[in-house]
Amino acid sequence: GGLFDQLGGGFARYSVDSQWTIPHFEKMLYDNGPLLRLLADAWLVAETDAQRALFARCAEDTAAWVMREMQSPAGGYYSTLDADSEGHEGKFYVWTPAQVEALLSADEWRVVSLHFGLDRPANFEDEFWHLNVIEPLSAVSRALDLPLLTGEALRASARAKLFAARKQRIHPGRDEKILVSWNALMIEGMAHAGRIFGRTEWIASARQAREFIGTTMWVNERLLATHKDGKTHLNAYLDDYAFLLKALVELLQADFRAADVTFAEAIANVLLAQFEDAERGGFFFTSHDHEPLIQRPKPAFDNATPSGNGVAAYALQRLAHLTGEMQHEQAARRTLACFQAAMADHPSGHGSLLIALEESLNPPRLLILTGAADGLPHWQQMVASRYMPDLMTFTIADDLSGAANLPATLKRPASATVNAWLCQGVSCLPAITDIEQLQATLKPPIVPPVVSNH
Repeated sequence: GGLFDQLGGGFARYSVDSQWTIPHFEKMLYDNGPLLRLLADAWLVAETDAQRALFARCAEDTAAWVMREMQSPAGGYYSTLDADSEGHEGKFYVWTPAQVEALLSADEWRVVSLHFGLDRPANFEDEFWHLNVIEPLSAVSRALDLPLLTGEALRASARAKLFAARKQRIHPGRDEKILVSWNALMIEGMAHAGRIFGRTEWIASARQAREFIGTTMWVNERLLATHKDGKTHLNAYLDDYAFLLKALVELLQADFRAADVTFAEAIANVLLAQFEDAERGGFFFTSHDHEPLIQRPKPAFDNATPSGNGVAAYALQRLAHLTGEMQHEQAARRTLACFQAAMADHPSGHGSLLIALEESLNPPRLLILTGAADGLPHWQQMVASRYMPDLMTFTIADDLSGAANLPATLKRPASATVNAWLCQGVSCLPAITDIEQLQATLKPPIVPPVVSNH
């Protein structure tokens, strides 16, 4: 569809028509981070090879766009790409059939003209074509009597030529603010997708953004919300802390470092000390030492970004399972209790809180992989290749720097071979040393329904 940039990757902000053909051409960091995570999960549960290929290609193109166009040299992610270039919305992205045909071979043109509907009437301002998949490549290949692999190769070469030509155009403007909250959404998306697809460069991109926040936007044990042109300022908000905490827990599963555990605990402690409503539960959007407001909001609804309270509850629960520090889980429970009536009255508006509630009722399993560093990636990728949202996995090499400072929940004896430790709550199975046994043990458990009188 038109939300996805068929040449350069990444998703536009929203559609302006009911068929999702023409977008508002602005690309937002906060949309594309969660979509990367979603594409990785969709790839895991896809039922056909065609679906898996589609989700993998869209994830790859989107991650490539983020690293190419949205990551600053210092590591942080920029905020948005404008819709306009040269004073016209969408001008950078649209084509005429003559422009496309002039760049391609005859065989490439035959494929993409049908695939992207360039043989049909213009779909943008009555004279331009915004590229949408009008005919699936399988149908195009059949119509042209081509093997599907040939059709895919011709589409790929055509896309490369069109992308190269488009790069020569005047690009849309870019908002180069670096915001903690939006960066956190992209760190999470990059880390999660990188772990699922086994793409170390995506995880490295997430790592660079995390390090930028830690070195530039974490000042005197507090976050500052925004950075631009060398200036970092403004007290950070609930979303900055909550989204970053969730991102750190995800990054720890992709690239475990002891310093991230310490950073996550520090972020959580500020959440509890500076944002929690001690009387009623839940978290205010502004900190206790923020400038006074006429009304101090405590947001619960999901909007363009997830609810800060829902993300805080979810992330605090996961951190508690990671570290064993139960005050974080207790704060999450107080948050869920605070918004219980709102969730019951308007469930569709409280998806983030409902996800946290579900995990509160059915706590996640914890898998710790330990052993020599060279033996761990195979085990890690086996686990990542299965859709198990109830599982947190931490891969901790025996030679990990800072291991002595880890919480007791993560400490395991050194071993020459890989050991897998599977726990739920305070109960852990004996160490598993055979990868096939771990595969069998990880089959998702049958969770009994929760019965409550409240």
